[in-house]
Amino acid sequence: MGDEKESVRGKIIWALECFLKPLNYVHAFYEGGAAAFGRVDEWSDIDAYVVVDDNKVDPTFVIVEEALRSVSPITEKYPVQQLPWPGIFQAFYRLRDASEYLLIDVAILQLSSKEKFLEPQIHGDVVFHFNKSPRIKPAPFDMDEFAEKMRGRLERLQARFKMFNIFVQKEINRGNSLEAIDLYYNITLASLVEALRMKHNPMHYDFRMQYAHYELPMETINKLQNLFFVENIDDLQEKYRKASEWFLETTSEIRNTKQIKQKRSR
Repeated sequence: MGDEKESVRGKIIWALECFLKPLNYVHAFYEGGAAAFGRVDEWSDIDAYVVVDDNKVDPTFVIVEEALRSVSPITEKYPVQQLPWPGIFQAFYRLRDASEYLLIDVAILQLSSKEKFLEPQIHGDVVFHFNKSPRIKPAPFDMDEFAEKMRGRLERLQARFKMFNIFVQKEINRGNSLEAIDLYYNITLASLVEALRMKHNPMHYDFRMQYAHYELPMETINKLQNLFFVENIDDLQEKYRKASEWFLETTSEIRNTKQIKQKRSR
């Protein structure tokens, strides 16, 4: 633990804890991301979550920035303007004396927010640096509700693919290679990746490429890499065909969402 505290990462975490814990309106501070999955390395971000009284979001950001400046000057700040979850506010920071890879991702959550990103089935085992409130704990995970949500997403994914995947071929036919490859990545491959995650790791079906190397079989990763790296428009034509066929095969294999429960029970 001593070595960890001596690292820049450790100093940042320690400073955040020291500045935030004494405040009576701050209820918890924990890490998600790589820390929650036991995969912290020299390129990892800090994914920090801070739960506060509903009316204390702005003052908490002030304290967070004071804590960061106690370690190093802040060189960049990027506030996120819109998030899909009510009651959650986010900003990214980069420090002068930290690695350029060590972004500090700070999410401040209002105590009343329903989303706390605590479900271990999805978010891993978050690392609490302090937790003062019995209210801040994972809610019971409803597997049936999750399975139904994924089933609905699968139906929509199939409908989207059926409607729009032909756009790639349209642009290939026109000789518009830039348009074709953009559509190939955003429709064909994006749909394929989501379907593959539903098949192999349903809990993270909507994580896109995040953690793909850790959660998809190596054979699948190798096939995807081949499809992602395109040499020219002729190569695109062949890989578009292969990716489209793979998507249809994969979605036909996902017969029903009972496989989610089977995978989680192994």
